[in-house]
Amino acid sequence: MIDIHTHLLPGVDDGSESVEMSLPVLRRFADDGVEVVVLTPHLNASEAYRAPYERNRAIMEELRAMAPPSIELQLGWEIMLDEPNVDLRATELGLGGSRAVLVEFPMRGVPVTAGDELYRIRCSGVVPVLAHPERYYGCTVERVEEWRRAGAVIQMDTAGLLGKGTVARLSRALVEHGLVDLFSSDNHGDSRSLMTARTWLLEVATPEHADRLTCTNARRLLSGESLLPVPMLPAGGGIFGRLRELFLSHR
Repeated sequence: MIDIHTHLLPGVDDGSESVEMSLPVLRRFADDGVEVVVLTPHLNASEAYRAPYERNRAIMEELRAMAPPSIELQLGWEIMLDEPNVDLRATELGLGGSRAVLVEFPMRGVPVTAGDELYRIRCSGVVPVLAHPERYYGCTVERVEEWRRAGAVIQMDTAGLLGKGTVARLSRALVEHGLVDLFSSDNHGDSRSLMTARTWLLEVATPEHADRLTCTNARRLLSGESLLPVPMLPAGGGIFGRLRELFLSHR
């Protein structure tokens, strides 16, 4: 598995507070079979020109020295699009140095021009990877379809599929319609992971679903290759209830 969205770079944002907090998570990831973890601390687009890349690289090297050797750590950012028309082409802003950049909108204020901004980023030669659309206030299946047409890759947090609220309902609708390209944990030094979602997909769907959502598309994204379509989930009652059962059993 490959996790392109985590906040495990210690001491730089609202994620892991220390190396000692990050290491148990990385060990658990290694036991689960995660091979690549991209560390994506928060960054405002308006401050991209002065992103502390060298500082983060030094912290990553410290973490890497103590992390499980089976996990490859890479750098990236989760960039808040707080200002339009920012140049995001610098290699240091990409996920693992790729041309893909993880971006997000304000949770309660997605601009009406969101699709235009994603299209502009894509036309600049950068692949916008939109983080957790299921969490944006007022987001709909139709808006996500628009963003995909604009050239965005859709990344969903696995935790969004749990529960019974608005976020869970939209998460499930997006997966059911085949509108999600890949899953990530968005781990902040906590219990979130890809493993439960992968186990669930192997049980209620197909190995193709599990591989593309937790590994294949992430690998292709980091390598600059075109992503593979993810089929709609097969119809069946209780499949999301089963996910919650698996989540609770692994806590």
